[in-house]
Amino acid sequence: MTATVPAPLPAAELARLTGRLHADGIIGLPGAFTRDWVRRLGEDIDVAFAEARARPDGAVGRGPHRFYVEIHPEQLRGFADLVTHPWITAVAESVLGPAYRIVEVGFDVPLAGAVDQPWHRDFPMPAETARDRRLTSLAVNVTAVDTEPDMGPFEIAPGTHWDDGSAFEHGMFPPRAAYPRYRELAARKFPKMGDISIRSALTVHRGTANRSAKARPVLVLGLDAPGAGNDARHDTAVTPGFWAALPESVRAHLDCPVVDVLRPITQKHTIEGLVMGESGDAG
Repeated sequence: MTATVPAPLPAAELARLTGRLHADGIIGLPGAFTRDWVRRLGEDIDVAFAEARARPDGAVGRGPHRFYVEIHPEQLRGFADLVTHPWITAVAESVLGPAYRIVEVGFDVPLAGAVDQPWHRDFPMPAETARDRRLTSLAVNVTAVDTEPDMGPFEIAPGTHWDDGSAFEHGMFPPRAAYPRYRELAARKFPKMGDISIRSALTVHRGTANRSAKARPVLVLGLDAPGAGNDARHDTAVTPGFWAALPESVRAHLDCPVVDVLRPITQKHTIEGLVMGESGDAG
């Protein structure tokens, strides 16, 4: 069950949220879901993570002791709750347009011993964003645990989604000479179970060192404007029964194959995994 949220969002509140997203590159909503809902999410992530680590290339490294796994929607019992949450749908429609697409479902897991990632964005800046200052994709994050200071919290530099990335390695990794600015801008995030955020994956960010004995799994839902092209990096599919049970409002945004048997996903985004092997925050 989701927490009570106005549906639709009042126009003034939606304008405030999208304005802050445009300015900062990230917004958050505390208490969007109940803790029981998030416990079920955590259980589903645990099952999928164990399965992915048991097969070759199932879990992609994003630095030492840090993994990413892409999954199919029906591996999450709460998928429909998530993608119909009125706060998410209202922001997605406003920023990406009414025909936005659901292109990715996955999760990041920083384990004990994960080190500071290099500052990065998740993919190169699209031409439309550089030319028109228009965001063509959004990432929704849902923590599966209460984030504590020693668990390697997510760190983000607000406003950097507009930074010129022409000097970034692979269009994603800024030079170390830029690190002092990101450290000065940086905000560490400590979401609790039930909180969600929406961000531009272009906003420069990093996972920090996990000095605890606990994992910090975070669900990732990727949304695209029509034609953004991030679906080429992903292999989302559903079975006929799952597809038929989804509300029409979800099927309208989920453009993916309907297959008799789901095949485990091998993540295609490999450059990041190579560069994320670096550690430390030199510079």
